[in-house]
Amino acid sequence: MHDVVIVGAGPVGLFLAGELGAAGCSVLVLEREPELRSPWRALPLGMRGLSAASVEAFHRRGLLAPLRAASGVPGDSSVDQSLVPRTAGHFAGLMLDPARVDVAALPFRLPSPALEPMMTSLEAVGTVLSERAAELGVEIRYGVEVSDVAPGPGGVVVRSGEREYTARWVVGCDGGRSVVRRLAGFDFAGTGPELTGYVMLAAIADPEKLRPGFTVTAAGMYVRTPMPAYVGMLDFDGGAFDRSRPPARDHLQTVLRRVSGTDVTLDVVHRASSFTDRAMQATTYRRGRVLLAGDAAHILSPLGGQGLNLGLGDALNLGWKLAATVRGHAPEGLLDTYTAERHPVGAAVLDWSRAQVAVMKPGSHAAALQGLIRDLLATSDGTTHVFRTVSGSSIRYDLGDEQPLAGRPAPEFRLSDGTGPAELLRDGRGVVLDFSDDQRLRAPAGRWATRVRYAAGRARDDLGFGAVLVRPDGVVAWAGGRDPDREAFERAARRWFGD
Repeated sequence: MHDVVIVGAGPVGLFLAGELGAAGCSVLVLEREPELRSPWRALPLGMRGLSAASVEAFHRRGLLAPLRAASGVPGDSSVDQSLVPRTAGHFAGLMLDPARVDVAALPFRLPSPALEPMMTSLEAVGTVLSERAAELGVEIRYGVEVSDVAPGPGGVVVRSGEREYTARWVVGCDGGRSVVRRLAGFDFAGTGPELTGYVMLAAIADPEKLRPGFTVTAAGMYVRTPMPAYVGMLDFDGGAFDRSRPPARDHLQTVLRRVSGTDVTLDVVHRASSFTDRAMQATTYRRGRVLLAGDAAHILSPLGGQGLNLGLGDALNLGWKLAATVRGHAPEGLLDTYTAERHPVGAAVLDWSRAQVAVMKPGSHAAALQGLIRDLLATSDGTTHVFRTVSGSSIRYDLGDEQPLAGRPAPEFRLSDGTGPAELLRDGRGVVLDFSDDQRLRAPAGRWATRVRYAAGRARDDLGFGAVLVRPDGVVAWAGGRDPDREAFERAARRWFGD
């Protein structure tokens, strides 16, 4: 029997597998596809954007340098001292001007090599994460299609044809059409589609007729990237296209002409796929010993690249909590905080996706909204608000603590010797950073102390704090002032790490 069976070897499943493997859990990953490599995961069709929050997660697990190498991104581990973003993203195809981002309004921002978003591919992410998982003893089996998930002695039985796999816990990371979600009886609620989206790799006879970048039109939206022959488009047909079959060249050309308002010609379509903007979410992320993460827990339009980043956040949040439960030292209710913390984040991202669709929908009402959004994005406050959301810096979990840093990702505090969260969090343990003069937290008491790394010393910039307790997912569990309260610190430590 394995501790955990993960169904799905996409980025979310592999990231979660690495988190569990690092904690000493026995993990088996089952993937329906016969292998990791696929044209849909490689560039250009597999192109994805990682938010600054996701880049930070890779950075703090020691994976940013290999990910940059696998993605063909120039290696740069230097600390960005400017704090000013070089890129700021977009909202509904309306680009943000990074010069309008008010850095002072970004919560607890410190110099870091992981402040910027990053373009990569599903193949690059999968390669880096699968190698990490293998190094940690995780077994990945490809070509295994799950046919049943049911309670079993001491856990859960996962079936694939005549083959059975038993585990204490099962996590469905098997995408928007999750078999695990359906078989385990999760409710899935939300809103239906307003559009059909398309991505294609095609030879275009007259590419000069399509503007580069995002173009919102009276009939929808299209995007033409610097990558040759890669085109995406949104057609507001109410999701009417039959997605059980691949879109044909004639259909794609008709849609592209209507959306772009040009007579552009597609010579050859090499590959194409479709999607909708259905926005659905599981009402809970856990039923008994079965959990969901990533697209299995929530689906939304890929516009803005929020889905992958949302799923990676799920895996980061769930990994250490499930590992502590498996190892038997989780405090009561720890695993329940996974749904409590991540479900509101997912709901907010789904609403963000719906708002973008509403702005792009053809018609006078959407055109009026576009004008309003443009006016707001012309202001520093408007741009900063949108940037905080798309970068992930607005996320704060409700930990029941009014201290403004609690529940947020830990800033890149640096001790005088250069040590910071990226080095201290690499093995998936919690961290105590003690900046106080008398280092009063130096001798943590209780069994939980073995699950937390202690580091003390002056910080290059302590932001006015005397000490912080950081969970394994990089979230601040507690923060104290210049004269930190040891009793309050130990209460927080017991809450998150057990007795």
